[in-house]
Amino acid sequence: MAITERQAAPAAHRRIADLPGPAGWPLIGNLAQIDRETLHLQAEAWAREYGACYRFRIASREFVVMSDHEAIATILRDRPDGFQRTQRLNDTAREMGFGGLFSSNGETWKRQRPMVLSGLDPTHIKAFFPTLVKVTERFARRWQRAAGAGTPIDLQADLMRYTVDVTAGLAFGTDINTIESDEEVIQSHLDKILPALFKRLLAPFPHWKLVKLPRDRALDRHLRALRVAVDGFITSAKRRLAEQPQLRERPTNLIEAMLVSREREGSAITDEDVSGNVLTMLLAGEDTTANTLAWMIWLLHANPEAAHRLAEEVLGVLGGATVPADTEQLARLEYLESCAHETMRLKPVAPLNIQQAIRDTVVAGVELPAGTLVMCLMRPAAVDARHFDDPTAFRPERWLTGLSASSSKRVAMPFGAGPRICPGRYLALAEMKMVIAMLFACFDIDSVNAPGGGEARERIALTMSPVDLRLRLRPRSR
Repeated sequence: MAITERQAAPAAHRRIADLPGPAGWPLIGNLAQIDRETLHLQAEAWAREYGACYRFRIASREFVVMSDHEAIATILRDRPDGFQRTQRLNDTAREMGFGGLFSSNGETWKRQRPMVLSGLDPTHIKAFFPTLVKVTERFARRWQRAAGAGTPIDLQADLMRYTVDVTAGLAFGTDINTIESDEEVIQSHLDKILPALFKRLLAPFPHWKLVKLPRDRALDRHLRALRVAVDGFITSAKRRLAEQPQLRERPTNLIEAMLVSREREGSAITDEDVSGNVLTMLLAGEDTTANTLAWMIWLLHANPEAAHRLAEEVLGVLGGATVPADTEQLARLEYLESCAHETMRLKPVAPLNIQQAIRDTVVAGVELPAGTLVMCLMRPAAVDARHFDDPTAFRPERWLTGLSASSSKRVAMPFGAGPRICPGRYLALAEMKMVIAMLFACFDIDSVNAPGGGEARERIALTMSPVDLRLRLRPRSR
């Protein structure tokens, strides 16, 4: 809703100053009340106390928080014209070297988006499927060794090996095979980046621009190591293009498409666009899917009836095979896909989506001047009894009926909505289904343990993950 509507009925709208919210301190606002690693839980608790729209402040930065799914959908669909990534995210990501599609705005985003979308569309994923099978079979052998030795598996670390190998194969045409490597792998650098970015996004002021602390210098070392890896991917792609000129007409992956586009006369694609998107793909491809898989394995182990139904489906569809053989077989795993949607409803790995208004507007009856920071809480509506029966229960079958599932996705929105909906959603679902199908085809889950026992603890570092899960497997008894 544009500002012209606000002028038509000003009495119906509230200003930000009218919104409720937690009392803060002078200068620092609510900073002392926030634990960065559980910010999403604090924001959700405040939503239960102050309602679907409230405000809080970190030093000079004020946030309007919204948890109503219709208000959130309005914001996400009003991109890129009405809302965009925050200026701090854009600036900080570029400083760190990954000013790719995820963090970019405006014309930069517009020129990059078509290439990234085409590299991750269902057609490319179908063509990539034989490689996806090969990587998943490799992963099965890794877990078979652990099961045979009775060794606990560091769940997220292993899943991140898998997701990085898949991303490098699909987007860069490179088989880096970290699954079978015991040496220092690229993940040891990648897993430092998003937590550092999250810290900088929430910092009261950008102190690292004035004085670099030891953690800032350590981050620089990780970024340098990643740039070496990224340069290697780009060099390999350039070599392929030189050796196979036909690829210039029909690039087979994202990095080839970007390099070809950059070389065209009058192209707006820059070297920074190419390297930024390579690093962005590695970060996004590793973290979000791996964390969702970890949560899904945790929830399935905690819900044995759902796990039993899933095992029956997987064994029936695969017929004794280790992994799905083709995309048609993958598509038949309908209950497995419903488990993925139910996991993303209960444990969204992006529970906070912060947008910045770029023009005066009104959302949910609140006047939002240009520059306003809006924090969208993605989980509250998805666990609200007004939208889902028995909302906190893990019930994958709720996603199996067409109309109900369609309307539920409009509430949960795990991949966002509107023009900036996640371009990697098809790949993410394919990876989830491949890993879980392999798991239930080959193994029985002996245990999934959180530190100290009990429930898995949630921690947010841009994405939300379970803390230090350990998985023990047994070869499936057929």
